[in-house]
Amino acid sequence: MGDNMSKRLKLVSGMDSEMEERSFINPYPDWDQGAFTASNSETDSDCNDPFDGNGKISDGFQKKVQNKIKDLLQQMEEGLKTADPHDFSTYTGWTGIALLYLQLFRVSEDPSHLQRALDYVKRTLRNLNGRRVTFLCGDAGPLAVGAVVYHKLKSDTEAQECLSKLLQLQRSLQRSVLDSELPDELLYGRAGYLYTLLYVNAEMGPGTVEEATIAKVAGAILDSGKNLSREEKKSERCPLLYEWHKKQYVGAAHGLAGIYHTLMQPGAGVSQETLTELVRPSVDYVRHKKFRSGNYPSSLSNESDRLVHWCHGAPGVVHMLLMAHKVFKEEKYLKDAQDCGEVIWQRGLLRKGYGICHGTAGNGYAFLALYQQTQEKKHLYRACKFAEWCLDYGTHGCRIPDRPYSLFEGMAGAIHYLSDLAAPENSRFPAFQL
Repeated sequence: MGDNMSKRLKLVSGMDSEMEERSFINPYPDWDQGAFTASNSETDSDCNDPFDGNGKISDGFQKKVQNKIKDLLQQMEEGLKTADPHDFSTYTGWTGIALLYLQLFRVSEDPSHLQRALDYVKRTLRNLNGRRVTFLCGDAGPLAVGAVVYHKLKSDTEAQECLSKLLQLQRSLQRSVLDSELPDELLYGRAGYLYTLLYVNAEMGPGTVEEATIAKVAGAILDSGKNLSREEKKSERCPLLYEWHKKQYVGAAHGLAGIYHTLMQPGAGVSQETLTELVRPSVDYVRHKKFRSGNYPSSLSNESDRLVHWCHGAPGVVHMLLMAHKVFKEEKYLKDAQDCGEVIWQRGLLRKGYGICHGTAGNGYAFLALYQQTQEKKHLYRACKFAEWCLDYGTHGCRIPDRPYSLFEGMAGAIHYLSDLAAPENSRFPAFQL
C-alpha cells in the first residue's frame, strides 16, 4: 500500500513539474461575479480592471491595448527587415503579416493598414512555389489573401487573377486524392484548402467560389476519413479517421479537431445527414479521449496530459466542441468546451511564447470563442487577463521562437489577438475561424 502511494505521489509531482516547465503559474485572480457586481455598484472601475461599470472592456484598458499594438507594430516592422525574404507562408511568412494588416483594417477601418497589407501581398505573390495547397503553408493562403486585399481595394482584375490561380490548385488536390499523397489536416492538407475556399466566400461574398467546387473538396476529405476508418476497423466508433505522418493526431493543426471543425462550417455544404451520421460520432470519439483535467492528448496513441496549445490540446479542441454545439445543439459539447476553458486558465500562460500556434495569444482566443457563444463575462475577463500578459511582451523569460515576428509563432500573432479585443464579439482566430 505504501509503495503504491509513493508511486502515485511521484507521478503527480512529476506531472506538476512538467506543467511548470511548459507554463507559468497563472498570477491573476479568477473572475468573481459577486465582487464585480459589488464594485460596480459603488464606484467607477479602476483602469487596471478590464471592465467598466457597464460590463464592457474599459476605455482605460482599451487605451493600454492600443498603445501596446502601436509599440509592437514598430518592433515587428523593424524585426521583419531581417526575416526570410522567401517565406511567403501565412504561418511564418509574409502572408501572415498581410493578414495581420487586413485584420487591423477590419477593426480600425484605417486605409493605411489596407495599403500595408497590399505591400506584403505583392511580396508574397512573387514567391509562390506550387508545392503545397493550404492556407497556412501553401500557395492557397497568399492567393486568397491577395484576392481579398485587391477586392477591398476594388482592383477587380487583380482579384480575379488571384482567384483563378487559387481554383487551379484544385487540380493538384484532385490528383492527390487518387494517389493519397496529400494529407487531410489543416496545415498541409485538404482541410487547409477547404478553409481557403470558405475564407474567400466569407470575405468576398457567397458564391465567389461555387458550391460544387467546395463540395468536391469536402467530399474528398470525407472519403479519405471513411477509408482510413475502415482500414483501422473503427467505422462504428469513429467513422471519419485521419492521420498525418502515420500518426492519428487530435489537435487543430494536424489532427481530427481541425478537420472536423472545418467540415462543420456552414459554408462547407456538408449535409445534415452526413454531419449527424459521420461527423458527430467522430467528434464524440475525440470527446471520450478527454483527460480528467479537461485537456486532450496530442494523438490517439499518446496518453500524456502535457500540451495546452492551439496546435495540440484543449485550446484547439475547444473550437471543434463549440462548433459541434452550434450544429447539434447538445449541451454536452458546451460543457466539454467549458472544461477546456478551465484547463487553459490554469495552464495556458505558456513558456513557449506569446504566439497563436503554441503561445498565450492562441490560448486567449479560446476564451474569446467561449465568450461569443455563451456571453458569460467570465470568459471575456479571462481573455483580457491573457491580453494583459501579452501587454508585458518579452518580460516573462519565454523562449524566443525561430520566426519571432511571424503570425503563428511570434509577435504578429500577439498583435492580432490584442486587436481583437476592440470588438471581442467579432473576434476570430486567424486562418481557422470564419
